[in-house]
Amino acid sequence: MLYFVIAYVAILFAIAIYKSLAIKGQDDFVVAGRSVSTFFLVGTLICTWIGSGSLFGSAGLAFRAGISELWMSAGAWIGIIIVYFLVPKVHKLAQYTVSDILEKRYNQYARILGTITIIIAYMAIAGYQFKGGGRLLNLLIPELDPFYGQLLTMGIAVVFTLLAGMLSIVALDIFNGIIMILGIMIAFPLLLWQFGGVQPVVDQLPSTHLQVFGDKDFYWAIGVFFPTFFLLLGESSMYQKFFAAKSERSARNAVLGMVVGVMALETVLTLVSIVGRALYNTSPVYTNIVASGDPEKISKFGETIILQLAVHNLPLWAGALLMCAGVAIILSTATTFLMIASTNITHDLYHRFLDKKASQRKLVWFQRCLIAVLGGVSLLLLAKFQSILAMALYAYTMVGAGITPALLAALLWKRATPAGGVASIAAGMITTIVFAITQSWMQRIYPWWDYEYIIYPAAIASIFCLIVVSLCTQDKEKKYQQFFPDPTQTPQLTQAGQG
Repeated sequence: MLYFVIAYVAILFAIAIYKSLAIKGQDDFVVAGRSVSTFFLVGTLICTWIGSGSLFGSAGLAFRAGISELWMSAGAWIGIIIVYFLVPKVHKLAQYTVSDILEKRYNQYARILGTITIIIAYMAIAGYQFKGGGRLLNLLIPELDPFYGQLLTMGIAVVFTLLAGMLSIVALDIFNGIIMILGIMIAFPLLLWQFGGVQPVVDQLPSTHLQVFGDKDFYWAIGVFFPTFFLLLGESSMYQKFFAAKSERSARNAVLGMVVGVMALETVLTLVSIVGRALYNTSPVYTNIVASGDPEKISKFGETIILQLAVHNLPLWAGALLMCAGVAIILSTATTFLMIASTNITHDLYHRFLDKKASQRKLVWFQRCLIAVLGGVSLLLLAKFQSILAMALYAYTMVGAGITPALLAALLWKRATPAGGVASIAAGMITTIVFAITQSWMQRIYPWWDYEYIIYPAAIASIFCLIVVSLCTQDKEKKYQQFFPDPTQTPQLTQAGQG
């Protein structure tokens, strides 16, 4: 099985090297020359969303809680549908990053805070892709320490990203998307057939696994729904890929394809995890881990259930395909989020404030060096979190509470003011960080105080500050007019980098 994975990665390397020869400037490196077709855009959008958060975090939650995990997935589905109606306005802005939009609508402080928020969140997201890669390699090579697996995954992701930037990511994601769909969709019926059908699976599951809220309640369901919902609406990598589309129509059609693909893949991933729980529910492999009472071991087993099934419970060909799908999921997401974080620093901070006259070639090489640095920093963040699910919910909330309210207000609410936008971003970011710092201490007092509830304080703080501060201040420069132009006049939207 290891040889299949090595061969697959080698093919991806060949594609990335070929695409690197087409890089002529920042437009090619950052937004793929703004020429991505619907077909390629659908592939890269699906691959961006279906990452280690789905393969490990959501799968682990489904293993532990059953179909109630779909509350977490459904947040993204609803978010994608709403994004469909935002695409025309977003694509017409023709920017590089979400921070461009924040500055255009608010001010430079919104750009700086938004960029910092995105960088913190996306380094966390890239980090847990590396953690997932370490776990995958540990299953393939048991004697390999997971840390060295994480290091190797980081190195591969960094090289892929710096070779051709968004051009290589979009090209690779088509192949990754095909492997993901085949691996996941073939695994489910094979596992179900091996187990003897639906009824034997149901008989082996805890009764709560088939209940709407599992063994939790409505407040828990909303707590896992809103992080993915808010993240999707403010997801910088998705908007950057909209900017890369060759037309508004291509971008909107890609959103339709994305919602169908994401719904199908996440639902089947959940079902595969549930079948895995049935297979291992009474197995000594799992019961001994539960008996140990070690929360980290219990969490790790649940979060690696998809890969466990690939290695131990599927025929070699199907297991190898599913394992390659795991590689595709990890690498496609890691490369995208390294790309977005490095773009934000290069474009929104370095080029905007430090070196406005930098040449296209200099910007590309600066960003390539930055990608390597960010890979290392992302790896260091792993020590703070016990599980991939916790890390995912933290990152989702950082963007969802820190960026989304201000971004949606920029696009949809004329009354939003620069002060309100800045206050919203700051409140969401700071509340999320404070929650992460105090979480373990608070959990000693309130055992239920976990990352599954982080969205509540962060989103409330962000939205409250946005509304109250906006209502108490004015947009003296009337920046909203660029986003809500007079229909009788031709809108004057400046291009990225012109202020």
